[in-house]
Amino acid sequence: MMYLLRKTDRTKTGQCMSLKLQQLNHFVLVAEEKGFRSAASRANRSQAAISSSIKELENSLGQPLFEHGNKARLTPYGQACLPRVQGFLQQADRLETDLMAIARGENGRVRVASIPSVASRLLPDVLAAFTAQYPDVELELEDDTAEHIEARLLRGEVDIALGNQVKISDQINFMPLRCDPVGLACSKQHPLANLGRPVHWRELASHQLINNGTVKLLRDTPLQALMETARYRVSNMLSLYSLLEHNVGVTTLPRLAMSAAHPSLVWLPLKSPRVERTIGIQQLADRTLSPPAQAFYQLCLKQLHEEHTAAV
Repeated sequence: MMYLLRKTDRTKTGQCMSLKLQQLNHFVLVAEEKGFRSAASRANRSQAAISSSIKELENSLGQPLFEHGNKARLTPYGQACLPRVQGFLQQADRLETDLMAIARGENGRVRVASIPSVASRLLPDVLAAFTAQYPDVELELEDDTAEHIEARLLRGEVDIALGNQVKISDQINFMPLRCDPVGLACSKQHPLANLGRPVHWRELASHQLINNGTVKLLRDTPLQALMETARYRVSNMLSLYSLLEHNVGVTTLPRLAMSAAHPSLVWLPLKSPRVERTIGIQQLADRTLSPPAQAFYQLCLKQLHEEHTAAV
């Protein structure tokens, strides 16, 4: 691969300096091999090509690198240049390695925002697989409400967002992954837990209700109106789980929001209304993902979709 380095400072000849990595490599080879013939063999080039390359480099620098009487012996200027050129070429090799690693998605950083239920229930397996495949990629994961993660995506603070779509926007590409039904959540000690069947919304009217942030998913349904009459309004999920565990009341939650860490709670499907949210992966429509972010995106599509298909 040929690289061209340009420097705006002018040499004593008044010409702009143009240095090629190939020329610098040839210079180091001749100096290390102490001869043009050995350097040509190592570079798999003809001796004439190596000599021409060195001559072009000397013309660009405006100084001889090798003594005229002994082409393999460095001039004082060449001696001063050699360690600098060697160090530069090592940096160039590292840069090429790093850039290629980033292009393959093996290096860099991925910023992800997710709703809590997806972060805790779906992403751990994805993160484990991604870390095993891309151990040198940094990954930032923050959980928040669907509204907040969408806002962060629009502000460019994250590369990828995972959750339900708050509103349709031509600024965001939303790829559905699975459907998550909304149902009744309550303590196993609650009378409704013993029904053993889907629950009709009217059956909740005589029970203590707890409103939470996911109730907005019930919009335009009779159950939403009923939940708006709830005595308790809780925004924090840990507080909500605690109230449910103490049998203070019942609430509605998407199925994924039911944490396995609370085995004393039960989730029952709703007979009416039948409501579900669509969980998907989102990215900005006008922005290309970095290679590591694209790798994470594709892994989410593959793994979460496959899990959903297997569950169905």
